[in-house]
Amino acid sequence: MSSALTDLFPYPIVQAPMAGGVSVPQLAAAVCEAGGLGFLAAGYKTADGMYQEIKHLRGLTSRPFGVNLFLPQPETADPAAVDVYAHQLAGEAAWYETELGDPDSGRDDGYDTKLAVLLDNPVPVVSFHFGVPSREVVDSLHRVGTFALVSATTADEARAVEQSGADAVIAQGAEAGGHQGTHRDNPETGGAGTGLLSLVAQVREAVGLPIVAAGGIMRGGQIAAVLAAGASAAQLGTAFLATPESGAHDLHKQALTNPLFVRTELTRAFSGRPARALVNRFVREHGPYAPAAYPEVHHLTSPVRKAAAKAGDAQGLALWAGQGHRMARELPAGQLVEVLAAELAAAGTALSGLSGYSAGGGGR
Repeated sequence: MSSALTDLFPYPIVQAPMAGGVSVPQLAAAVCEAGGLGFLAAGYKTADGMYQEIKHLRGLTSRPFGVNLFLPQPETADPAAVDVYAHQLAGEAAWYETELGDPDSGRDDGYDTKLAVLLDNPVPVVSFHFGVPSREVVDSLHRVGTFALVSATTADEARAVEQSGADAVIAQGAEAGGHQGTHRDNPETGGAGTGLLSLVAQVREAVGLPIVAAGGIMRGGQIAAVLAAGASAAQLGTAFLATPESGAHDLHKQALTNPLFVRTELTRAFSGRPARALVNRFVREHGPYAPAAYPEVHHLTSPVRKAAAKAGDAQGLALWAGQGHRMARELPAGQLVEVLAAELAAAGTALSGLSGYSAGGGGR
């Protein structure tokens, strides 16, 4: 990774931007202060809401940080399929004593307005999810001194990221919690993806960009593994979700290690796009029937999810989680960064020892 970008954070640890109220300023600040790169998530917020969080974060730390944006989505959903799904969800709305949301509440997430704010009030790093920003957008960020990072889930997507002029690619493996950052949602793939180590290797051979590896990373040893595979840094989401600074609902935090939730699954049930979540009643009952319709389904289910949270019912929540969720540690975010860094150093020492063993001809 370019020294200018690397110098922003002493440890190769990036806190993933988790939309929906998880990546609050307190979490990002704690990560930054400990030597990682903290992120705010602008997704699902207004431009002013994003700006206020940036101001709040700047009041908590003078360290560099990032802000994540969702790319506007093309109109590909079948309205009839959305209507059928809404009919299926009517019982959920009745159960939680709420109404379904309007599926046509907007599909660009205020992208242009948020981008204008970030150009007028530059931040050190901006990352993009659900697509590739235009070369013009990336160049405009560079002109105000902002680094641009873009998610990719395949080598081909990484090539598109490189062509945009971005400074680094976030290689997101199938193990990752939350939404897959595919540039186009292809229902024919069934939400299948490539595992992180294989993806990092493929992306490394496909592009010359620095790589930030993301997906299921919970320990410093795993960070060492992706660095050895060719990444320059690791991005962790679920690991930070359980911290006290995280804005996640307590039910969500508890579910990560609750034996009631035994596995994760890629599902369209809550948003219409493949996203990895703990399997609960909502996923089991509605996942098989949810259409490929983002953000229509997201808008549709939003009131139900909020009502479930208010009712204290984890079975109706979107419990986003990566495959390593069982390894979550309820440590303060700053302490978690320090523990991860120590584990990374120990793993590096172990790898050096193995290198010497190999060079010595087998040790027997």
